[in-house]
Amino acid sequence: MKLRSAINLSILSVCFYVGSVQQTHAQRVGHGMYDTIRVYAEILPNGDTIPLSYLPDLFVYAQLTGQWKEYYKEWKRLRNAVYVTYPYAVEAARVVNDINKSLVNVDNRRERKKIISAREKELRTVFSDKVKNLSVYQGRVLMKLINRETGNNCYEIIQEYKGTIPAGIYQGIAFLFSSSLKQPYSPMLSKTDKFIEIITRDLEMKYGYYNYTGNYR
Repeated sequence: MKLRSAINLSILSVCFYVGSVQQTHAQRVGHGMYDTIRVYAEILPNGDTIPLSYLPDLFVYAQLTGQWKEYYKEWKRLRNAVYVTYPYAVEAARVVNDINKSLVNVDNRRERKKIISAREKELRTVFSDKVKNLSVYQGRVLMKLINRETGNNCYEIIQEYKGTIPAGIYQGIAFLFSSSLKQPYSPMLSKTDKFIEIITRDLEMKYGYYNYTGNYR
């Protein structure tokens, strides 16, 4: 009897001790939303559930070699030239197309010259000062873009509207700057033209064909 009482007392003491520890732990940790760590989960097609977490973006930059630095420098120069000259090429193409439409049923030479001179004056008024500030490199890019937009090189355009002699004079001036009004635009054959095409298409996707106005210089 005494032994049974002693055992029962020991069991009660242990239970009391465990209960006291649990109560103390509960008071220390507390109850509520912070007791549970919530994680995202994803249900697989086979019905299994796996934990899902989102990691922040990690950007890794490679150190450019001397060759790649030169490549990137040239690419950036070409991209900037396209950004600057693209609006001029689009506007020039618009004027050329308008002139072609206006001359369709005009056979009188004097009347044709009058129409061409009026549109030429319009172009000079809008772009003369700005185009003068372009570098020789930007001028070459502009001529390629005009070829792209109109389907004709600058020599052919001048020859069509101003005559062979003025076209020859302008071609001579272009040669003085190591350039040519007859330079083609062939993205399939020329590496530079291919890059110009990539940059131009990117511009058109971002801003639309006629919506990009750029920062005129």
